[in-house]
Amino acid sequence: TLSDRSGTIVVKDGITKELLAKVMNLKNVKRGELSELKGKGIQFVAKKNPWQLVDKYDCAFPCSRQNELDGDDAKFMLKAGCTLVGEGANMPSTPEAVEAFRAAKIMYSPGKASNAGGVATSGLEMSQNSERLSWTREEVDAKLKGIMKAIHDNAYDAAERFGHKGDYVMGANIAGFVKVADAMVAQGVC
Repeated sequence: TLSDRSGTIVVKDGITKELLAKVMNLKNVKRGELSELKGKGIQFVAKKNPWQLVDKYDCAFPCSRQNELDGDDAKFMLKAGCTLVGEGANMPSTPEAVEAFRAAKIMYSPGKASNAGGVATSGLEMSQNSERLSWTREEVDAKLKGIMKAIHDNAYDAAERFGHKGDYVMGANIAGFVKVADAMVAQGVC
């Protein structure tokens, strides 16, 4: 499935590279909505989130808006086999959904960690501007990959160090707290 504000497309046989290219052109070039997408095997469901529209799950990536995925959605997804949720927006899962994912001990990456790429990219843009540099797309991508790997490693290591191995929510919270606390100490605040 893929969704936008118009609704969700369901593709039972899976999303191919060709279909993904069509979607990218529709969204990035034409600035259209998924409701405009036509093709064999594509079912459009108007004004519905994707979370309960399929009967089998591997992974889910809520990337749209705050609270788009709730506790009932999470329970459905877990029963349907979901083993990984990676947030790509600011708090797209409700607290009930987050608790369900954590209780099931699936790989769950909270938006504060996995969605940090947008903030990191803004930081890279500011660096280029202040230094009057121009990096290639490949250079920016390499820098962003390094930043995201460090975020992952810091969250994973913090969770493990404090007895919560594999809990990215706990790890991201601890790593974030430690980073702020270290900065405060360095500035002489505490």
